[in-house]
Amino acid sequence: MSELNVHRMKGPFAVLAALCVSIFVVGTAEYLAAGLLPQIGSDLGVSVAAAGQVVTAYALGSVIAGPLVAIATVRLPRKGLMLALMALFAAGSVVSALAPNFPMLLAGRVISSIGHATFFALALIVATGVARPGQTGSAIAAVASGLTVAGLLGVPLGSALGQGLDWRFPFAALAVLALACLALLAFVLPRVAPRPTSAAAELSVLAKRPVLVCIATTAVGFAGVGVVFTYVAPMLIQVSGFTPSMVSWLLLAYGAGSLLGNLVAGRLADRSVGATLRGVFACLTALLAVLPLAVVHKPTAAAAVLALGLLATATVAPLQSLILTRAGAAPTLAVTANVAAFMLAHAMGSVIGAGVVTAAGLRWTGLAGAVLSAAGLLLSYLAVPRRPAAAPPVERPAASVSGPGG
Repeated sequence: MSELNVHRMKGPFAVLAALCVSIFVVGTAEYLAAGLLPQIGSDLGVSVAAAGQVVTAYALGSVIAGPLVAIATVRLPRKGLMLALMALFAAGSVVSALAPNFPMLLAGRVISSIGHATFFALALIVATGVARPGQTGSAIAAVASGLTVAGLLGVPLGSALGQGLDWRFPFAALAVLALACLALLAFVLPRVAPRPTSAAAELSVLAKRPVLVCIATTAVGFAGVGVVFTYVAPMLIQVSGFTPSMVSWLLLAYGAGSLLGNLVAGRLADRSVGATLRGVFACLTALLAVLPLAVVHKPTAAAAVLALGLLATATVAPLQSLILTRAGAAPTLAVTANVAAFMLAHAMGSVIGAGVVTAAGLRWTGLAGAVLSAAGLLLSYLAVPRRPAAAPPVERPAASVSGPGG
């Protein structure tokens, strides 16, 4: 049976929905521990600062292991690999939930993180495979919205469960949800044969200048958001004068805006990746540049946070669409590296933001963010010239016939 018939049998919507839900579960794990640090520290006998290493361990595990896993598994069937990575994530969540001490908790977090970037990359590649012609950006945005919803709902709900019951409960819930996603993916994903590629081919694609420029655009441009968002809550409290409860509502609105911005950018990327990317970075640069002036008044501070939410994740769909176009027939490592670049950008932004806060104060993080976003804008002109050479079409993976459990 042809790939088209398989997709009709499974349904593109069902596949995209399953991938979105799976990314929501995996994405929740990325941020969940940040809301549980006091409880973790108290129970396991470490300081809150030390407990914060569970967040760092997950991020570093994803960034380092992602490309290695992508290379090591390049010849494996895609569906089986995705199921194995989800099972590994569930196992790490179980270890975290049952950890008798802090080192074991760190081990559980690292185990969960190993497949994060590769699973996300495979989900994006599969999404573009089931997307209708001309809707690649929308398919990527649909799957990536799972990560946005994780920040909007998953993290606050997980934190509430941990504070109301026990910090181990959210990790146990993640394990159960991961197993449910495993069953869902086993049912809806078509069996996709591995591409006729090799580790050498994947590395060769990653080394190409257009691909490296795209990844650099992600790492540098998105770091501008990380600089501000890492310290947005204390900035709104100490500089703008909002109460903590009002900040919670503003962050909820920020998350809703991120979801909307991501979906709109996906639709726009279907029309023009370059124009969408440049437009988002230009708006981000302007917004972050005026942020130090906006945050001193509550109305303008609230408006700036809402605008930042709309723009924060709007780079995801065009950048991932661009990587898929540039990578051609060997996209797994390149897309995985770009996913890792988003995580690295957040970490870089946090470090730069800490320096700005220490040297100048919370109010001025926007200026550093504007510089990084402007650099991302300049790189986007290299990544997508105004008159690009004709790029070869992205190859869709051929799918073979299999039953729901195939």
